[in-house]
This record gives sequence, C-alpha cells and structure tokens, in this order.
Amino acid sequence: MDATFRFLGPDEGGLLSEAIRIAYGDSYDARWVYDEAQVSARLAAGTYVSCVAESAAGELLCHEGMSLGAAGDAVGHSGQAVTMPAARGQHLFTRTKRYLMEWARETGLAGMYSEATAAHPYSQRANVELGAHETGFLLGWIPASVSNDAAGAGTRRRQSAALFYAKLNDGHVRPVYAPQRHREIVGRTLELCELRGRLAEPPAGAAPAERTELHVEVDADHNLALVTVETPGADLETAIAAERHHLFHRTGLDAIYIDLPLETPATALVADQLERLGVSYAGVFPNSRADGDMLRMQSLHRVRISADDVAVASEHGRELLDYVLADLPQPVDEPKTSP
Repeated sequence: MDATFRFLGPDEGGLLSEAIRIAYGDSYDARWVYDEAQVSARLAAGTYVSCVAESAAGELLCHEGMSLGAAGDAVGHSGQAVTMPAARGQHLFTRTKRYLMEWARETGLAGMYSEATAAHPYSQRANVELGAHETGFLLGWIPASVSNDAAGAGTRRRQSAALFYAKLNDGHVRPVYAPQRHREIVGRTLELCELRGRLAEPPAGAAPAERTELHVEVDADHNLALVTVETPGADLETAIAAERHHLFHRTGLDAIYIDLPLETPATALVADQLERLGVSYAGVFPNSRADGDMLRMQSLHRVRISADDVAVASEHGRELLDYVLADLPQPVDEPKTSP
C-alpha cells in the first residue's frame, strides 16, 4: 500500500482521538487521548510527537506517537500505535514507527522505549524487526476493560505487556548498581540493548540513608500504582510494606510496580529486602521522575498470571519472560514450548 508519512501539527489533535476510538472504542486506558485539547497542547509543547501514514487522498492509515517527559528529553516513550482496519496487513505499523525512529535518531535522541501487548506476538515481532530488544515484562499491566478491535476476542482479565528499548544514539556512560540477586539478568539486558551502563559494585563504606524517600502515583485508569523510590533507605522493606498494604487493601488496586534507581549504590544494598514481601523482578525500565535506568519490581494482588497468556517474539524474550515468571512468589502455569 502506498503511503506518505508526516507529523501532526498542534491543530490536528483530533486525528489521534478519532483513530483511538476506531480501534479501541472508549476502552483505551490512557484517557488523555480522547481529549483533543490535551493532545493538541502536548503537540504544541513538544512533549508529544504524532507520526502518521496517509493515503494519496489524505486518508489516515496508521498512527504512532512518542511522549517525552519534557521537550528535549534524551529518551522517548512510543505508543498509541493504531492501524486503520482498511490498512491492516500492509506492515504500516513497522513503516510508520521506522519513520518516527529515523526522525528521533536525527534529532539526537538516545533511544525509544515502548510497551507491546503480550497477549499476542505480532506487535512484539514488529519491534524486534525494528531493532528493539525486550528489557522486561509488566505482568498484569493492561486492564481487562481494554478492548482492541484488531486483537480479536479473548479472555477478559488483566493482560501483560513486554517492554522494548530501541537504541538510536549513544547515551552517557554511567554506573549501574544492581542488587546481587538480579545482577546477571540486568547485565545481560544492558549488553543486548547496547546501553552505556556498566555494572558496578557500591563503593567501600557505602551505606543507605536512614529513611527511604518515595513518590506514589496511582493510575486510576489502570487500577495500579507506580512507586518511585527516589532514595532507597535502610527502612526500604518497612516503607514498601506499608505502601503495599495501603494500596492493596484500602485503595483496592490490582498491581503495584516499584522503581529503584540503578545509578544509586544503595539500590544494590537494600533492593533484595523486597523479596520477603513477595515483590518480584520486572526488568529495566525508564521513569519520567528520574534520570537514568530504573530497576522495576512488581507485586500483584488477586491477579492470576498464566504463562500461556504471555506470548513472546524472540529467544531473548522467552529467556527474560522465564526469568520474570520464575521470580514470582507463587507458581504459574507452565509456559508454551515455542514463541
């Protein structure tokens, strides 16, 4: 299918809202995409970039977006990928995202993260084809209420997502202080993604602060929370246990994800404490509140995870998923033998 590619202007925010409604109805879990004024404001501020593929007649065929924590950020977060029904089967997602990635590379971005549903391998395969690699799996990330017309009918329970990173340019060299329990898998992820982080041991005499400093952000659309640990302290286990109890039993959330800064030596000293709480490994992730790589852990509440429901698209993806599932505090179904 012939297509031309371009970027939307601030006065065209309604095109994204329309595309999302066609593919997801009213179920898309980032509510801002339905607000044309919000989309346009982000486009005008430079914190969101919309790349579209169009037919010769100007008909929208495909959309791929990229969010930035602030204009000029070094790493973008791509999402809102929508292919119109009439254009499916033409590899337009891959072509549109490649166009966006080339623009981002020329702009000087170091890389681009994206989540892909793990309910099927198709969008994951497109990311692999574009040179991206899996850095983790968010188990139970997608609410059961999300319904994509391209995905077909399936089970109505929370689904998981694979996180991908595509390197575009060299980032800065930095130390990575991974906890001993997960040091090997973090190192493999850094190497495969060609990140410029280097595994390091905490300096002699390093000690965590007395008290943990953290920030809690509840995402009502996802019914989950992201806990950003800004300063990992000696009381990390106690602090996370208190937040976990409140968020699960009083707020009624389904999942909690905990981010710890990998450039902080204290993370290597205290992160392994969280295993006693039933908190398990998710991967290496970005966080808009922090500069640098984050170790993401996850804790699920009344959410059943079946390995048969989590598809992968590469051998590395299979190995990483196996690691994530094996680190869960309770058994899961045996995984399929092939992606």
